[in-house]
Amino acid sequence: MSVALRGVSRRYPGLTALDGIDLDIEDGIAVAMMGPSGAGKSTVLHLVGGMDLPDEGVIEIDGVALERRRLDAHRRRIGFVFQRFHLLPALTVLDNVLVPVLPRRVDFDRKARARELLEAVGLAERAPALPSELSGGQQQRVAIARALINRPALLLADEPTGNLDSVTGREIIDLLLNLREQYGMTMLVATHDAEVATSCDRIVRLQDGKIIGDDTVDPATDVLHRLGGLRP
Repeated sequence: MSVALRGVSRRYPGLTALDGIDLDIEDGIAVAMMGPSGAGKSTVLHLVGGMDLPDEGVIEIDGVALERRRLDAHRRRIGFVFQRFHLLPALTVLDNVLVPVLPRRVDFDRKARARELLEAVGLAERAPALPSELSGGQQQRVAIARALINRPALLLADEPTGNLDSVTGREIIDLLLNLREQYGMTMLVATHDAEVATSCDRIVRLQDGKIIGDDTVDPATDVLHRLGGLRP
């Protein structure tokens, strides 16, 4: 899925979250968005994910302008991973993965796909467990499986490693990137973590609602981060 933002602005009372930004994201790549808190990273994700609408400008998905009447259909093509896992504590791991598809008809076996995804994130044996019985990293893996239940064309991740230690965070970003390649998704990640960012194909830097940098990542940079040769 390709994404384009054309002159997109979003304002809230007393705050300009995005100020006329232009951004093109090619189909199938992983893009990291970096910047301080309040830079506009999460706002971009919410707009691209159809959870909010811009005050000005146009968002194009595969070359077609995103309109209010198409938001529901668009959201079904999106997977969203949050910093907080948002698992339902009374449901098992398997049922948490199934939640997005329980209210509607689908053309696939829900439980078979949920079990397939739990196996893909390394938690097949924990399907009957409750979230309280899992570590933070395991809960995020469940959240990733849940985000993929519809086989989305676009995966949005908002600080997906923010509540995890560095080792677990590295495992989670590696898992996201591997699944992105396996399922042929485009991925957009908002992060403060330079190691996460340099694992992606591009880094877009935001400040005060504007894009101040857009760079292709040199694969050697990620290697140096993994070896500890660079600091965030």
